[in-house]
Amino acid sequence: MAKKNTPQDAQPDMDSSSKIEAIKNLIFGENIEQYDSQFDTLKSEIDKRKSELESYIDEVRNELMQSIDSLSTDVNIRITDLEDNLQAKTNALAEEKLDRKTLGKLLIGLGEKISS
Repeated sequence: MAKKNTPQDAQPDMDSSSKIEAIKNLIFGENIEQYDSQFDTLKSEIDKRKSELESYIDEVRNELMQSIDSLSTDVNIRITDLEDNLQAKTNALAEEKLDRKTLGKLLIGLGEKISS
């Protein structure tokens, strides 16, 4: 036999939420306010720690960026010094180096002096 809907079955959702509140009060009783207070305290502590960590992360990020900039400057200075040293040594070698034509002329001149 089918069950007919009665006015009691058609009660609004407020009854279910009030029942949930009643069950919550039965389970937690007077301690619910204490729990809420502890949760609020924990939440504020977590928010405080979060802001401290974000501040620390920003500080570390700034220090890292400064270190990277400093290192980049040092590397650029060293590269410039190496380039200057390489150029100086290349110039010194070019001055010391004798090309084949000059060497040939010197040897011919030496040969002529020996034969005369």
